[in-house]
Amino acid sequence: MRHYILDKFNHPIPCDDLIAFAEWMAEDHNRVVNRTILNEKVEVSTVFLGLDHNHDPEGRGDPILFETMVFGGKEDGLQRRYRTKAEAEVGHMMVVAELRRFTLLEVD
Repeated sequence: MRHYILDKFNHPIPCDDLIAFAEWMAEDHNRVVNRTILNEKVEVSTVFLGLDHNHDPEGRGDPILFETMVFGGKEDGLQRRYRTKAEAEVGHMMVVAELRRFTLLEVD
């Protein structure tokens, strides 16, 4: 799995130095793309992962570095992954809208 950090413009760049990667990840570098609390029990969080989640055995395609995750409610654990921050921003809004639209906020 390849490691990445974000540059000053929030663009992912490879980081082959594991110590530098760990130090960067330990600090707050705007890794949180968005966070929406829908009610007292449901939250949607989108973050920069720092690790490439493109599991193509041939290594084809761009790295998958961002993730939206739902915590709580009927859709607890729902996850979407993205290649770019722009995709992640749109994806976050879509998940939030989907949860609101289909009233999936009911708590089990």
